[in-house]
Amino acid sequence: MVRTPQPLRDTGRAGAAPGIQSRLRTSRGLATALLAWAVAAGAALLPAQTKVLDLDPAKTSIEFTLPDVLHTVHGSFRLKRGTIRFDPAGGPASGSVVVDATSGDSGSKGRDRKMHEKVLESRRYPEITFTPTRVDGAIAPQGESRVQIHGLFGLHGAEHEIAASVVVAAAGDQWTATIHFAVPYVEWGLKNPSTFVLRVGGKVDIDL
Repeated sequence: MVRTPQPLRDTGRAGAAPGIQSRLRTSRGLATALLAWAVAAGAALLPAQTKVLDLDPAKTSIEFTLPDVLHTVHGSFRLKRGTIRFDPAGGPASGSVVVDATSGDSGSKGRDRKMHEKVLESRRYPEITFTPTRVDGAIAPQGESRVQIHGLFGLHGAEHEIAASVVVAAAGDQWTATIHFAVPYVEWGLKNPSTFVLRVGGKVDIDL
């Protein structure tokens, strides 16, 4: 018996049966949904308003104040480089601030020689660093704001947790930050440079 070939039905897509078409549409819909979810999830993981504060060494001053029984010692250090990334609304922060430890200058050659050779040992530890980790408080887009910044202070080959008070003044796209904190250098294991005649405190105040 000879069978008569039946004409193929038009499926709307060459070479694809209705069941295959249905599965293709389902696969495309699932892929689209997964892509949309991945984009949304990725956007949620990104900081909403991350700001980057680049410190200009030429416009950055770092001053230290060390009290003693006779008078207060004032001095300065030079910034090598610095970048702080933060969310103005507060929360996690990152970046790095690097200070040239060998640049410490109090205006007295004899006192500075002792500071570099006996206290800081700046030839062995030529950099002082600060690594920000968190900002407490919100920074307004314009005007003055007061917050706290937490991080790790690297001095004399060791890191210590500190919290610094920060005053931020924003004007347009220019930001000015004044940072103040105390360094208990004797408590952290550095030598006290006091002598029988000259007695200095165990903490030094830093203003950046």
